[in-house]
Order: sequence, then C-alpha cells, then structure tokens
Amino acid sequence: QVQLVESGGGLVQAGGSLRLSCTASGRTSTSGYYAMGWFRRAPGKERELVATVSWSGGTTYYPTSVRGRFTISRDNAENTVYLRMNSLKPEDTAVYYCAASRYTGTTVDASDYVSWGQGTQVTVSS
Repeated sequence: QVQLVESGGGLVQAGGSLRLSCTASGRTSTSGYYAMGWFRRAPGKERELVATVSWSGGTTYYPTSVRGRFTISRDNAENTVYLRMNSLKPEDTAVYYCAASRYTGTTVDASDYVSWGQGTQVTVSS
C-alpha cells in the first residue's frame, strides 16, 4: 500500500557526492509515522543497511562503513526520504534501495521493512 520510488542514482567520481531521493505514495498520510531506511547491494555481496531514520527524523543510525560520510534525512510533508552521500568511494558502488519499516524507531533488520523501492544504481569511478 506504500509505494516507494528512488531517484538520484548515477555515475560519480571517487570523492564526489550524490543525493538520493525516495518518494512515497499510496497512504502517504500515514507513511511518515514509520522509520525509513536505505540499503544497498553490491555485486557478489549481501544486502546491507546504509542508514535508517526514525519517523520524526530525530534519530538516525549508520553502519561503520558509511558513518561520517552519509546522511539520511526525511521531509514528511513531502513524503520524501533523502540520502546524502559524500566522499564516495568505489566500494560504495551498488544498487541502493529505500524501504519503509514496520516500526517508528530506527530499524536495522531488513526483515522488519515492509515496503521497498525498485532500487537506483550508484556507480563510483576511481
């Protein structure tokens, strides 16, 4: 019932920045009360959490691999979640997915996310 559409992926040079957007539709009046997350899947690797933000935007969590470089934020009025990626590295190359959690607080387990976007490709060249 909540559809998520990512945008903003593309090709960027190492050290550069990129901002991904994820817009929700279908029950957007309630989707803002759920935590959101960004995941990525690189070739040959398992899907991994990139960032998650609570329903209000007041709490965030990042894994060590991206902490200090990536920033997740949300604009509930626009039903949009963002992922600002700075100091990009070639190892950040992956398909990035946004997802809506079943909970209101930051969510780290992919199994607790109930809606997923189609993914957007991010390629970082060296």
